Amino acid sequence: MGEKQNGPFQLSFNASLKVDFQGSRVTSDGGLIPVRELDARLGLGELITQHLSDSRRGKNTQLPLTDLFRQALYSRIAGYEDVNDAERLAHDPTFRLIGSEKIWERGAALTSRLQTFETEMLAEQENFAGLARINRELIGKAEAVDSPQRVVLDMDSTEIPVYGQQENSAYNGYLESTCYHPLLLFNREGDCLAAKLRSGNVHSADDWEELLLPEIERQQKLGKEVVFRADAVFAKPEIYEALEARGVKYAIRIPANDGLERDIAELLTRPVGRPSHKPVVWYKSFLYQAASRRTARRVVAKVEFHFGELFPRVGFIVTNLETDSRAAVRFYNKRGTAEQWIKEGKQAVKMTRLSCHRFRSNEVRLWLSLIAYNLGNLWRRLVLPKKIENWSLTSLQQRLVKTGGRLVKHARYYWLMLAESHLTRRLFGSMVRRIDALAVATG
Repeated sequence: MGEKQNGPFQLSFNASLKVDFQGSRVTSDGGLIPVRELDARLGLGELITQHLSDSRRGKNTQLPLTDLFRQALYSRIAGYEDVNDAERLAHDPTFRLIGSEKIWERGAALTSRLQTFETEMLAEQENFAGLARINRELIGKAEAVDSPQRVVLDMDSTEIPVYGQQENSAYNGYLESTCYHPLLLFNREGDCLAAKLRSGNVHSADDWEELLLPEIERQQKLGKEVVFRADAVFAKPEIYEALEARGVKYAIRIPANDGLERDIAELLTRPVGRPSHKPVVWYKSFLYQAASRRTARRVVAKVEFHFGELFPRVGFIVTNLETDSRAAVRFYNKRGTAEQWIKEGKQAVKMTRLSCHRFRSNEVRLWLSLIAYNLGNLWRRLVLPKKIENWSLTSLQQRLVKTGGRLVKHARYYWLMLAESHLTRRLFGSMVRRIDALAVATG
């Protein structure tokens, strides 16, 4: 094998084959182009301009704020977890073309510029507050297109392990790790409506009202019925009372205790006779009032006997739903999708990559990951054909985003020649037509 200076490689196993490297013309992320088309349709650029301010002066403004923001988002959608990747992506054709015309020839931001943008510019108080507004208004654009009359909200916390001495990180005895402990609020379509990064040692339900109550108010002003689901860490009287005062239905798991088990004692005895290979499931609904509580509330119990297991599986849900017991349990069990959304955020857009020392910088990075997640989720649910609309973001990233292409420049046009694999011409055309058909509200 040999090569000439800056020439192609000639390989000995095939004399007809030559290999050359043209990084500024070849991309491996061509599937970001339809996401960028959706971004334009939803007016993301206008939201960035409206909610973020640029304090830079002089030559520092050569890269527009919207270009820096999009580069930070799209690198996450493509699965690049660190700003160090910006060094290579700056000259990638896709990352040049998703920005404004200013960077088509010169290239996108390098690592140092993007690092400053994320950890300093966006960390300014006004801009940091703007990130949450951008996120919520972006979802609001999609809600104008496709929003049910009944809104289901799921709240959950998660663990983000940290390394070193990051500000506000702490050891969590229950999770058995030094971590951050963010709180997240989703709708049933998988959009992350609100979030808060918290110290690792806070209770899982801390700050619930800061995220939940404004969202309930927002949805009720639109005339929507709101229903709330959560696991046992949110089984608190103050949460029940706040929801009941606002006319919100809820289904929240509660931990088992002796009092609850006494109320279902007749269900805890294994059925007589040969054990069934098929699980035996019983339900019971009753009013329950703990000794320290002022109000009795409806509790639904589910008892399952499984073949080969000595003891039954028992679960309790406190609810003000007016459905039968089986339907109430079935509704609550769909809460598990929120855990799947969080997993998607961790795997696909690297939500766990919070490696800065300053807490505020890590808050910014969490918000960037969540906005990237939401843009990807809106792509999935508004644009993809039904055949693949249930693909996870990780699958979309690996099968569609990671599409190779070659950029060809002519006198008046740029041609991006994409490889046809999972992202076919037919699929690409279908997505573009769906985006064009979206009736997005302006303003």
